[in-house]
Amino acid sequence: MKAIIWTKFGPPNVLQLQEVDKPIPKDNEVLVKIFATTVTAGDCEARNLKFPIWIRFPMRAYVGFRKPKRITILGQEIAGEIEVVGKDVTLYKKGDQVFGTTTGFSMGGYAEYISLPDEIKDAVLALKPSNMSYEEATTIPVGGLNALHFLRKGNIQPGQKVLINGAGGSIGTMAIQLAKSYYGAEVTAVDSTGKLDMLCSIGADKVIDFTKEDFTKRGESYDVIFDIVGKSSYSGCINSLNKNGIFLIANPTLTRIIRGFWTSKTSSKKVISRLASYKTEDLVFLKELIEAGTIKSVIDRRYPLEQTVEAHEYVETGKKMGNVIITIGHIR
Repeated sequence: MKAIIWTKFGPPNVLQLQEVDKPIPKDNEVLVKIFATTVTAGDCEARNLKFPIWIRFPMRAYVGFRKPKRITILGQEIAGEIEVVGKDVTLYKKGDQVFGTTTGFSMGGYAEYISLPDEIKDAVLALKPSNMSYEEATTIPVGGLNALHFLRKGNIQPGQKVLINGAGGSIGTMAIQLAKSYYGAEVTAVDSTGKLDMLCSIGADKVIDFTKEDFTKRGESYDVIFDIVGKSSYSGCINSLNKNGIFLIANPTLTRIIRGFWTSKTSSKKVISRLASYKTEDLVFLKELIEAGTIKSVIDRRYPLEQTVEAHEYVETGKKMGNVIITIGHIR
């Protein structure tokens, strides 16, 4: 089968299209023919190992110190059709249309096929929403599961004011829709100039262009601040919270984790910076919201598998709006 192989740590051109062996599913696995995957910021960070130090060392220890060995195919999100079912699998059958994501350091989406367990271990898998294409469905798992995880921690009530910083990416676009349409919050979205119209189109009540204005200096306060990019002043974010406000940090540095612990202990404000956990029941919940029309996908660009390097180059420009799709083979 064709796959994009991760040959070493570095820039996008370390990814190479190669022919590799088609995986053989174990008794508890399904073989999925992949029709679409995505290029996320997390994929790019993994490729060049641009993680905080406290994540970088265990990542290198797991993957390989000098070059990728244990994982050679990147890609977290997949949508496709089950082609082979292991004899112990009870949840799925051949021909099921599915979508999902790998978990932890497991990947493998940049390929024509992937073997995944039918229950939570190295992947979260569910039947694809009936009202979405494969391309649309593959954008949901990482952004949706992260957004849902953190917004639940924020204990958002209807009418509360929620600010989402870094709202134009895969997590942010899901967070806007969940905060607005599901939780009933008043949503302020922060990102760059070219993304503002899109943010309004998916439900943001207010938008702030960070290239022109620092939201922490506006004098406005919020019940919940969800910081996805981690580039704003920590003190500024804390000062922009209401008395019992909650600061959610999706990509915490060690310094922010320590400061957050101290803030939570010494004030009425809370800082939550745990890594998101992925659960199948949460993916099914998102599927139900999609089929009810509550949330939708946001797709910026599409690339064939052969142009995965170009897709990585584009994502690293920071201009990505929502999601960048990799199409694989014939999409139905």
